[in-house]
Amino acid sequence: MDGREPAGEQPGARGHRTVPHTADLRVEAWAPTVEGCIGEAVRAVVEGFADTSRAATVGDRVCTVTAGADVDLLVSVLEEVVYRMDADGEIPLAVEPGAIRPAAHGRRLSVRFRMADAGAAEAIGAVPKAVSLHGLRLGRGPGGWTCGVTLDV
Repeated sequence: MDGREPAGEQPGARGHRTVPHTADLRVEAWAPTVEGCIGEAVRAVVEGFADTSRAATVGDRVCTVTAGADVDLLVSVLEEVVYRMDADGEIPLAVEPGAIRPAAHGRRLSVRFRMADAGAAEAIGAVPKAVSLHGLRLGRGPGGWTCGVTLDV
C-alpha cells in the first residue's frame, strides 16, 4: 500500500485493493461509474479471502437491490455476496453490474454474478460474515467513483 487514496488514481481508471485492518477485511475500490466501483469492491472482497483461479463456473445468479442512497447499494450487493456464500456455498468469480436507474424511493441496481462452488476456491483468509457500517463510504470524485468498506470476519 502506498498510502494514496483511490481518488488519486488516473481519471477513468478502475481497480481495488485490501487495506490493513485489525481482525477484519477492509477494501477500497475505484472506477469511472458507481456500478463499476461496486463491482471492483466485490472483486476485492473475494480476493481478500479466496483464490478462485482454479474454480469453475457453476452458473449465473442475478439479484436486484434497491436502496435510498448509493452507499446502501454497495452494502446490499456485498450482503448478497455474503448471503450466497453462507446459504448456497457459492462465491462470485465475476460481477457484471447493470445500470442504476431510479426506483420509487431511491436507487436500483441489477447485478449478475458468475458463481463458483466456494469449496473449489482455496481459502487464503477468513470468510466475511457481515458488512460493517463503520467507516463505510462511496462517492464521486474528480477521478470517478471510490468506496471503502469493512467486512466482519
